[in-house]
Amino acid sequence: MEELRVKKLEIRNNISKNFNKLSSDNISKKTKSIEQRLFEFANFVEAKISLLYIGSAYEVASKNIINQSLYFNKIVVLPSYNKEKHEITLIKIDNTTTDLKLGKNDILEPDAQRCKMVPIDFVEIALIPGLAFDEKGGRVGSGDGLYDRLIPKLPSTARKVGLAYESQILQQVPMESHDKHVDIIITEDRVIYRI
Repeated sequence: MEELRVKKLEIRNNISKNFNKLSSDNISKKTKSIEQRLFEFANFVEAKISLLYIGSAYEVASKNIINQSLYFNKIVVLPSYNKEKHEITLIKIDNTTTDLKLGKNDILEPDAQRCKMVPIDFVEIALIPGLAFDEKGGRVGSGDGLYDRLIPKLPSTARKVGLAYESQILQQVPMESHDKHVDIIITEDRVIYRI
């Protein structure tokens, strides 16, 4: 168990080092390719209620995905994190300018005072953040386990999609018994369906 945690920490450190070597132009170009693949992906196009995320460091930026989804009249649901309780609350937003506030970890979150909660059963597709993935859908997240608790609660029909740069796709990521997989990964070069 401890050995797996050490491997995950090494992966997180390696991803951050590799990410820091990329130019902002290179990241922007790769991000646009990922966005284009996502907006051509039938499951995403057809979904009316989408769980998205606000990207943090070393994750695929998602602000443009959120704005485009709102533009196309999708119902956009974002997570609000409660790390003390190890919970994510799903909240619908209508506007990234007025409906977001800075959360505890300096990550934008939906303002629960302004916006309405959404039952998890309504989610049709979920973008799951991650720092590293493998082709079997294994993922390494930030280490707080919030998404590993959320994924099993999502409807079985909801596609769980990871967004990643090719440099974040590893041969194999270490998985503990509580770690959960994604169904599909979209990179700048391809769409990977879980084997």
